[in-house]
Amino acid sequence: MKKIFVMVMLITTSALVFAQHSYKITYNDLKEFEGVYQYINHTTLKIAVSPKDTILYAIVNQSRYPLKPASRDVFLNTYKVPVEFLRNKSNTVVGYVTRKDTFRLITKNVFFPKQMWYPRMAANAENYHYQYTVPANFHDGLKTSGIVKTGLDSTLLNDMMNKIVAGDYPNVHSVLIIKGDKLVFEEYFYEYGRDSLQEQRSATKSMVSALTGIALHQKLIKSIKELVLPYFPEYKLANYSDLKSRITIEDLITNQSGLNYDAAYDKSVGNETAMNYSDDWVKYTLDLPMIDTPGRKGRYDSGNPITMGRIIEKASGQNLPAFAIKNLLTPMGITYFKWNFKPDKSNAEDFCQIYLRPRDMAKFGMLYLNNGVYNNRQLIPAEWVRQSLSKHSTVQGVDYGYLWWLKYLDANGVRYYGKAAQGNGGQKIYVFQEQQLVIVITGGNYNSQSPSDELIKTYILPAFNKK
Repeated sequence: MKKIFVMVMLITTSALVFAQHSYKITYNDLKEFEGVYQYINHTTLKIAVSPKDTILYAIVNQSRYPLKPASRDVFLNTYKVPVEFLRNKSNTVVGYVTRKDTFRLITKNVFFPKQMWYPRMAANAENYHYQYTVPANFHDGLKTSGIVKTGLDSTLLNDMMNKIVAGDYPNVHSVLIIKGDKLVFEEYFYEYGRDSLQEQRSATKSMVSALTGIALHQKLIKSIKELVLPYFPEYKLANYSDLKSRITIEDLITNQSGLNYDAAYDKSVGNETAMNYSDDWVKYTLDLPMIDTPGRKGRYDSGNPITMGRIIEKASGQNLPAFAIKNLLTPMGITYFKWNFKPDKSNAEDFCQIYLRPRDMAKFGMLYLNNGVYNNRQLIPAEWVRQSLSKHSTVQGVDYGYLWWLKYLDANGVRYYGKAAQGNGGQKIYVFQEQQLVIVITGGNYNSQSPSDELIKTYILPAFNKK
């Protein structure tokens, strides 16, 4: 779910004057803007300045977005769109303005812990040297072990950790490695820990894929060839056509619906921002005009898996999180999570995503590594796992299964083929079947290049190169 930050709307005429110029501002001056502010949908956001890089950030949920100074009170977001803060007659910051609305400062009484800005609060960060420790066994469904005889290279892992802590790979929240059936590496950074729920963003799509397979197995859905539109008789759809009537469930889960929505093409009629702020995401998606024959070409359309989730709800008579709890999460021992699947504008900044702990992300990866079996129980049919991790389309130049990415990473000249559930910010659940390896990385590099793949191909996979 590519994050299109709502601050794109924040624009004023005076700000445009400064949009092309850099402007220096001190840490103490930036502190003036810190606080909790009103936000859309009767929510709030926080503004904070980092003592590490002297940059102002807008914080929505777990997501941080840099605001670069263009003048004293005007900042540019990641899309170079101006954001202007407002002051009262006493010269105190009291809010910020958008084209349509003014959002006021609610309170400056907010605490930002120092560890949120630093990967590790080492006593002497410049002389930090990582020491490996075996992951603790909490009897949570994950067996743990050391890295001896796993094939992993302790020297490479030490280098990776030292560089993350040094800030060479910023905003990495966690790195976990499972080899075979054991968790052998587990590290957390910044304010995140073992029990921190992590945004999954578009990695949620792969969860929807799993639930689709379960619904098919239970015969709640007859076939992946079932047509989509008959599930929504309540809609009087715009842009109706014969092509639209031919969209199948398989087209949704391979991102080949043919609807005019492609996150990689800025001239598409549909886009995530418009969908997120609509009253009904499914109707928004199905209202779009067709651009292609269903099943012909992959396009990254976040409305497709949302529509699939709603079909599961209709077929099962349960909301999607409840269906997941009963059939997948509880059997895997996943009891601490957050998932508000309500596809309308109330979820505009939360994207209907699931939040999971990294250890539970690792369990989900293990489920696919073990052909749908977890704790000796077949939770997902093995054939569904095989089909999900097989190529059915190409999306943004990458092979694509059933809401899973089929990616390769090159490590020192050796190519490794993996399957990935992934989301904006650097959320990754990688399954490398040949190496019997699951790698989980979480992060906060929203709308920017994540170092997740770089870490994997530089410090983890080279250990398995044939010498």
